[in-house]
Amino acid sequence: MKTPAPESFEGQILALLPSLRRYSRSLTRSDADGEDLLQDCVEKVLARRGQWRGLNLRGWVLTIMTNLYRNGRRGKARDGLVDLDAAGDMAAPEPPADPLERARLDNALNSLSEEHRAVLMLVVIEGYTYSEVAASLDIPIGTVMSRLSRARLRVAERLKADNVITLRRPK
Repeated sequence: MKTPAPESFEGQILALLPSLRRYSRSLTRSDADGEDLLQDCVEKVLARRGQWRGLNLRGWVLTIMTNLYRNGRRGKARDGLVDLDAAGDMAAPEPPADPLERARLDNALNSLSEEHRAVLMLVVIEGYTYSEVAASLDIPIGTVMSRLSRARLRVAERLKADNVITLRRPK
């Protein structure tokens, strides 16, 4: 199979895949659901290629992914339970380097609302500007700044609250 040229539409989509994968996983809070969302998004982007106006491909694709996620959440109730028989075939996840620290961070990020987590991941992890995030999520730039500030504060408070080691102050 031939790799598309980097300047082609398909080549640009391929270049976006790593950041799209991270964003989809942050939205869904699951590797498997994130991969499904990524695949649905790429499928929709390729099918609707004619609707792209040639401006800010990344923002257009992020908007599609965000809308797919929101529509999927509306359509089904998610309880997160797995039948015991089905769970027997599931592979165990790779243990992180520091499981306690990773778990604390995961808990802090997962405690955020969907809106706050999306803004935090796009700005902090993906490095998008406030205006790019505002355009892709279809919200005002002030809302982006407010959500980012609140998300950072909540994560910091959660990490601070989860700290089980209390340090004494020297006298």
